[in-house]
Amino acid sequence: MSTSVDHLMERTQDAGDLLGDIVPSAITLATMLRHRQMAAWLRVEFDGYADKDKAPPYRLDLPGHIVAKSPQYGWIPAPVNEQQTKEFAHLDLAEGIKALEQTCLGCKKGNGNRVALDKDDLAKLQKQINLSAELAINLSREVYCRLLRTARAAIYLWSEALLEEGISGDHNHYTPEERKKVEHLDSPERFWRQAMAEVDTLPVADVRELGFLERVFGRAG
Repeated sequence: MSTSVDHLMERTQDAGDLLGDIVPSAITLATMLRHRQMAAWLRVEFDGYADKDKAPPYRLDLPGHIVAKSPQYGWIPAPVNEQQTKEFAHLDLAEGIKALEQTCLGCKKGNGNRVALDKDDLAKLQKQINLSAELAINLSREVYCRLLRTARAAIYLWSEALLEEGISGDHNHYTPEERKKVEHLDSPERFWRQAMAEVDTLPVADVRELGFLERVFGRAG
């Protein structure tokens, strides 16, 4: 299978290319370069983290807000204080890239995704605020988008580093000399930590918002 670092880097900057479609190509490239750690990170990003303790920090303790279901008005902000928000309205997102991306695609800008509270947390919070209504955590679309942009940015930075070492053009395989030249770049943590720090300034694409017809009939293509 042929793959190109140049093309991979370009794809990270194209909102028309979903991250769920980019990651398998990145895995192929990492495998060809014998970047075992990078390939392993990409696979678990794609599949999801079975063990949340092994998830990177950009997936952990993500801030949301508590909402309550009103029979009259639907979902509305719950009457919680700052401490209750801090205790109950933060989530870890361990799902695979495709699931997270579909959640993000399904949200309009300014909206979010409701996630059910843990049963014990629900009972505890209902008691604290003296409210029997259904409660949930609402995570904004931007929280999902930022997580996905961070993973995309890590792939962008890895590709950029490979290009700086002269690994460019289409390849069906890489020579031992080429692999040796970039073996020091087999460090996913280096790139996702850099991505966390620089995601707002890197030229990576955000998750686009689906149009009405795409939401009704499914994504085109």
